[in-house]
Amino acid sequence: MKREQSEGDAGELLWTFETGSSIASSPTVVNETVYVGSDDGFLYAIDTTTGAPLWRFETDAPVVSSPTVRDGTVYVGSVDASLYAVDASTGTERWNFETGSRIDSSPAMVDGTVYIGSWDEHLYAVDAATGAETWTFETGGEISASPVVTDGTVYVGSWDENLYAVHATTGDERWAFETGGYVASPTVADGTVYVGTNSPTGTSYLYAVYATIGTEQWRFETGDAVDSSPAIGTGTVYVGDDGGRLSAVATDDGAVHWTFEAGSWIHSSPAVVRDTVYVGSADENLYAVDAAAGTERWTVQTDGGISSSPTVVEGAVYVGSEDGSLYAVRASRQ
Repeated sequence: MKREQSEGDAGELLWTFETGSSIASSPTVVNETVYVGSDDGFLYAIDTTTGAPLWRFETDAPVVSSPTVRDGTVYVGSVDASLYAVDASTGTERWNFETGSRIDSSPAMVDGTVYIGSWDEHLYAVDAATGAETWTFETGGEISASPVVTDGTVYVGSWDENLYAVHATTGDERWAFETGGYVASPTVADGTVYVGTNSPTGTSYLYAVYATIGTEQWRFETGDAVDSSPAIGTGTVYVGDDGGRLSAVATDDGAVHWTFEAGSWIHSSPAVVRDTVYVGSADENLYAVDAAAGTERWTVQTDGGISSSPTVVEGAVYVGSEDGSLYAVRASRQ
């Protein structure tokens, strides 16, 4: 752990916390604690002010899933095929739910139910209090994407090249939208599902799909695969791709506003806070980009590629790196 001064400019390193391996998991910040998984098999709780460890919880495999924290419980998946519920204060296990294969997906928790995808080709609904299975929904391919729950519907992408809308209570399919590529994690806003694809043989796109009926509004050709979820700003959707481009696209028609070039692929999902977009790249940099103009504001270089997605809370950006460290960086002044 390295401490830095508490005052300074945007982009200043506040502290780092070292785990035992790469961090692909995206941090979650609740009540001055940052929770993040590591490829060393642990879920960590870290003090946001000092970077000091509070506890760690051991699974049997890497934790690339990003934790979700609700009502004093941390929910997170592991490559050991289990979904865990962990006490947020003490790091003790409350329950675990076993699926048939690895879990890269990050859980969504709504109205007492946890939803998560697995490489066993199923989407699961699990009781948040007990860990008992409520229902399962089968797709035709692995689910590494993270589900989103809005207005009683679960939206999730699958490697079978479909985006699915599933009834949150019954697990019945509402609709399926075929994309022609592996489907990344969706984002839902104002009645539209935005989702990117990774096409191994054809062209990759960012799609805008009507949330209620599953028909296409528009598509934006990214040129390279999209492996992260898009972020929504005012009238704009931001998405990264394997060509190292961060694109800003109009939400109403898919017209491109600007493109920012990083030095390598972007698997990190961008975070938009007011007038700044934060995103990591495999070129080992965390970028802060002007949301309106697409110009670079500052960068912080780590010692490894960044596929972890940044989280911005109370003036600090938290992001993991393949160098095994979690970074806390001063955010742009708003």
